[in-house]
Amino acid sequence: FLAANMSDQGLSNEAVAAACKDGPLMSKDFMMQQTMLRVKDPVKSLDFYTRILGMTLLQKFDFPSMRFSLYFMGFEDKNEIPVDVKERTAWTFSRRATIELTHNWGSESDTQTYHNGNSDPRGFGHLGIAVPDVDAACKFFEEQGVTFVKKPDDGKMKGLAFIQDPDGYWIEILSPNNMVSITS
Repeated sequence: FLAANMSDQGLSNEAVAAACKDGPLMSKDFMMQQTMLRVKDPVKSLDFYTRILGMTLLQKFDFPSMRFSLYFMGFEDKNEIPVDVKERTAWTFSRRATIELTHNWGSESDTQTYHNGNSDPRGFGHLGIAVPDVDAACKFFEEQGVTFVKKPDDGKMKGLAFIQDPDGYWIEILSPNNMVSITS
């Protein structure tokens, strides 16, 4: 019965409250630090995440023996990034909600594509970026030739958009103030 009920209407508020428990005391200092995305061409991805989304490269790590590089991206002030490598590394891993772009060397020249989670089999869905003005952001994205999955006036959920990065990952563009009307 519960499985049938969930697929018809989702969980009731009571079922959600019953499923959510207090975490252990030790988890009080846990935080969401990173989401990793595999990218084929770091030049295209770095351009997109910095020039289009306004993120900052926090730190780059190369692993030559394993043939990959990591690029940590976040919405941070460049002037606050420590110069000392050890300090910078600790600082980078103390930032909230960063993106780790992982480039496996040579992937830019092969025909493999990465699954974005939105085609079958479904899995990972999207990142979410809060902006002050969805329409203004989307106008800029359109001028830059960004691929849209959904524009703000499309579909049933008005006022938010979905764009794609160079590897096809979906990014939701939302305004915190508009979310009240969308979720009500």
